[in-house]
Amino acid sequence: MTASSSKTEQAGEDPSRLIDARIAELGDWRGETLARVRALVKEAVPDVVEEWKWRGVPVWSHGGILCTGETYKAVVKLTFAKGAALEDPSGLFNASLEGNTRRAIDIRKGEAIDGAALKALLRAAAALNAAGRPRKAKGG
Repeated sequence: MTASSSKTEQAGEDPSRLIDARIAELGDWRGETLARVRALVKEAVPDVVEEWKWRGVPVWSHGGILCTGETYKAVVKLTFAKGAALEDPSGLFNASLEGNTRRAIDIRKGEAIDGAALKALLRAAAALNAAGRPRKAKGG
């Protein structure tokens, strides 16, 4: 195996660069979709933290995991760690609906992303993570 064949698997590398490499490596609609999703994540939660977990999964966190960006042959899957606890008025969640915790959005080739609805969902996920962190009461 050459070094270039595992360019998105390098331990200790900057997660943002690994995500860049994954997008470039895909070189098709999945890469374009992942790049679009990534841009929406950064617009929705400007101080989001990009991570690289589980041997090659882009993860966006803010006080905990917001969502992952997995790529498969037929879909780009955005899995929200606490999706079952989020309101989804636009009905974006279309996968993993049976679980008690996670919810996912499967995006197929040619499907448009409702950017405003996705950003609202991401902001709600960040707020849920923030609410789950106990804060010390001020004053007395």
